[in-house]
Amino acid sequence: MLAIASLIAFLPGAFQIPPVDRDEPHFAQKAKQMIETSDYVDIRFQGEAHYTKPAGMYWLQAAVVKTAEALGVPDARRTIWLYRLPSLFGAVGAVLATYWCALAFVDRRGAALAALMMVGSTLLGAEARLARADAMLLFTVVTAMSVLARAYLSSRDDKIARPGWALLAVFWTAVAAGILVKGLVIVMVVGLTAATLSIIDRSVGWLQGLRPLYGIVWLVVLALPWFVALYARTGNAFLLDSVVHDTLGKIANSQESHGAPPGYYVVLFFATFFPASILAGLAAPAVWAKRRETPIRFLLAWLVPSWLAFELSVTKLPHYVMPLYPAIAILTAGAVEAKALSGRRWLKLNVIWWFVTPILLSIIAVAGAILINRELVLSAWPFLAAAIVCGFLAWQLYDEDGAERALTRATVAMVLTGIGIYSMILPRLGPLFPSVALASVLRESGCTHPVAASAGYGEPSLVFLAGTETRFTDASGAADFLREGDCRFAFVEMHQESAFAQRAATIGLRYEREPRVEAFNFSKGRPITIAVFRSAGEP
Repeated sequence: MLAIASLIAFLPGAFQIPPVDRDEPHFAQKAKQMIETSDYVDIRFQGEAHYTKPAGMYWLQAAVVKTAEALGVPDARRTIWLYRLPSLFGAVGAVLATYWCALAFVDRRGAALAALMMVGSTLLGAEARLARADAMLLFTVVTAMSVLARAYLSSRDDKIARPGWALLAVFWTAVAAGILVKGLVIVMVVGLTAATLSIIDRSVGWLQGLRPLYGIVWLVVLALPWFVALYARTGNAFLLDSVVHDTLGKIANSQESHGAPPGYYVVLFFATFFPASILAGLAAPAVWAKRRETPIRFLLAWLVPSWLAFELSVTKLPHYVMPLYPAIAILTAGAVEAKALSGRRWLKLNVIWWFVTPILLSIIAVAGAILINRELVLSAWPFLAAAIVCGFLAWQLYDEDGAERALTRATVAMVLTGIGIYSMILPRLGPLFPSVALASVLRESGCTHPVAASAGYGEPSLVFLAGTETRFTDASGAADFLREGDCRFAFVEMHQESAFAQRAATIGLRYEREPRVEAFNFSKGRPITIAVFRSAGEP
């Protein structure tokens, strides 16, 4: 049932929404180039090496696309939903792993509630629909922490069976997979948890239950070959880019304008873990009161040290703390199971957000469709209306029916909202995705092999959809590019048109004008007009 609920929550929109700039098409394009070059060691975006992340996620994406090609899926390499499937599998796996992990702390009902919190999480819902590494990373982290929890709890309670070799293999395989997917994040989370518990208990003996000697050997066997192959190819370039520039650089510096002060994740938590964030606030006093109990101590050791590390890092993005959300879900489920949620009025007032949020999201989504695309998208309205009704019932019946049923209704409200927005409204907002319109110009040109240069618009989605040969340049470079032959197109942002015309006149360029593309570049937050020029001559 949890797998079905996850698919209902995560699938809407995954097949319809075009590539979302910028991270998603960056990931997809790197996997596409692995397929194009048959080189699964080197990681490149066009001609530029990218060694900030290991190759694991690109391998998964490439495997899905290659399988789709073998099954006859048309234009599989430029079909973004195929690249999203590993994220979808990772998100569903994370929900199921949360249930398994929670069974070490609560009964089946409580474990299902914890997993349901992950199903409803707005952040996980977004990551499940994006061709990035974070949902799969979450799956590996929760799987590893499930075994680590059992190893720790069994060392404190003889009634709990110690993990056998099968579970230990799962632990070390999950750590290796996490490293291959996104580097040292999983090592940090697992390592800080183990170190914190060992310091508090003044003992490291429980770690022997993980069979670290054998485990590390197995981890090395799984993870090291790619690193060795890449080192043989590039020397220490991966070490410098991934560890020094990416990991350590994010701690010390704000990268890509993603800096934020400490407390950023606490403030954002209300939205990213919604609707369960409301119950988490109600559970916090009970969790703090029982912080010395062994199960609570483990979950807090999972949560607090890594959370502080992320808060102290200068570079911050909302999804960085997602591997810690299952710990919050289990802590909250435990408080619900123990009927220990706070009864303080000022905290309980927050359940009204279960009703208010679907209303606000519906208004914003419909207003956006009207402003951007002049459409009402009436097909989404029944789902948005049903979401508002479920949110209202979750709020009004909280005291009467209890937290568990109320959260279920609130989760249904968010799933219905997601169906309306992700699968019906967002795909209709064509101006938000100018690369789709530009790539269609090439497909409909009648050329066997059209190529393009872009001046003033440089989003990675254009490379993914228009082809790896797509060139980013300035206005003069776009004019020179058109002069090189037939079936060439120049996409020139409005502010560079005059420079393009001047260069074209200087070199005597003959070209044809195509219809302009009016769009909104949401990654930069501004409207954009792109002129389309085609080299003169027969296709």
